[in-house]
Amino acid sequence: MSPEPTPRPAKGSRRRGKRPLGADVSTVQAGADVSTVQAGADVSTVQAGAHPESGASGVPAVPVGRYDPWATVLERLDDAAELAGLDPDVHRLLQLPDRVLEVAVPVRMDDGHVEVFLGWRIHHNTARGPAKGGIRFHPTLNAAEVAALAADMTFKTAVVNLPFGGGKGGVRCDPREMSVGELERLTRRYTFQIAPMLGPDRDIPAPDVNTDERVMAWLLDTLGMLQGNLLPEVVTGKPLSVGGMRLHTGATASGVVRCVRAVFAELDMPVAGTRAIVQGFGKVGSPLAFLLSSAGMRVVAVGDVGGAVHNPGGLDLSMLADHVSASGSVAGFEGGDELASSDLWSVEAELAVPAALEGAIDEADARAMRARVVVEAANGPTTPDGDRVLAERGITVVPDILANAGGVTASYFEWAQSRQGYAWDEELVASRLARTMDDAFSDVWARAQSLGVTMRRAAGVVAVERLAAAIKARGLFP
Repeated sequence: MSPEPTPRPAKGSRRRGKRPLGADVSTVQAGADVSTVQAGADVSTVQAGAHPESGASGVPAVPVGRYDPWATVLERLDDAAELAGLDPDVHRLLQLPDRVLEVAVPVRMDDGHVEVFLGWRIHHNTARGPAKGGIRFHPTLNAAEVAALAADMTFKTAVVNLPFGGGKGGVRCDPREMSVGELERLTRRYTFQIAPMLGPDRDIPAPDVNTDERVMAWLLDTLGMLQGNLLPEVVTGKPLSVGGMRLHTGATASGVVRCVRAVFAELDMPVAGTRAIVQGFGKVGSPLAFLLSSAGMRVVAVGDVGGAVHNPGGLDLSMLADHVSASGSVAGFEGGDELASSDLWSVEAELAVPAALEGAIDEADARAMRARVVVEAANGPTTPDGDRVLAERGITVVPDILANAGGVTASYFEWAQSRQGYAWDEELVASRLARTMDDAFSDVWARAQSLGVTMRRAAGVVAVERLAAAIKARGLFP
């Protein structure tokens, strides 16, 4: 088995009095009676600094041969700390999540039997503000992945300078095999289990993989029932009918396109007439492909878990969307040539956008890559080995913690809207989103140029410096 996602000593430091990593992750154990856990309960009931996927739950660590996202977080953190000359004490603080809650999620299925799922909610660091991060439902989800995604949110919110920390959560399940009723019961029980972690000044969830505004509405309603009052600011990505925000749904894709325009301008490349390939055609990849086309690009290849399709003249995206809606995959689309998913990155294009899951571009994919620019719409799509190859080949990468930050930026706006009790109009949302993304891109690009490093490494430096400033300003309690 591969090493568990353990922290590494900060440069020039020694460990003293180290707490065993197998220690109890929380007073709320998987399978334990949670009837005494009330919504809004003191978060001190959740062990701070607990280790993801520790021995307490008996859940195995990331299997050998499988991409380890937590190891990637630690590697990139170490690199950013060295480049920034980060205080070793701050480095150590960022090497472990603040809080890890692992819960059993029992659900009565439609046939009457009770299925028990495993879920998590993790806060990586909250020095800059309440935890912010999505909830995903996926059959291969594990604690190391959730911890890594929480850390990515810590760095992402710092890069775009939002007053949030990093959080993430989810349930290991296959929503494709569940009815709407089963999904609702799963969401509501999971919400009850993690309720001590949540609150508008504590942790604000949002949609992620296989969750949407309907799931957020169920979460909002469950918390309202538990607390006896409606708190629209406790969740973002809600339907408009219960306090959601206009333009939130496409904000991630819009932010990606802002980064595409910005990096093409810096590289003196035209946007109109250039070719793009997109991996993923879901709630980010699909609107993104349409936005790229509207910007004048030809989307020549699209891939997903079922396969890929290629048309050198450009795919008819409306027809492709209809096909995916009917079949569930881009595979079999008659408007292009069938392509193996593994061959997607070898398609000739100027832009490649991974918009699916983690670890999608490894060393072999990076060597096959024919695009000049990669803009990461997914979280953690490029492995460290893949990243090194892309850098060696001179391929410019706009990293995920910058490129896909449009989603969390819109979530910040929705949170602020809910707290104000006044709806923002679309023009205000669009203009502030554009300004936030443009400012963040400029900060990272300038830092990359001054340090002579890639944009990913520069983004890491920007993030850890802002985190260090907040940590030092607040001091250490007690």
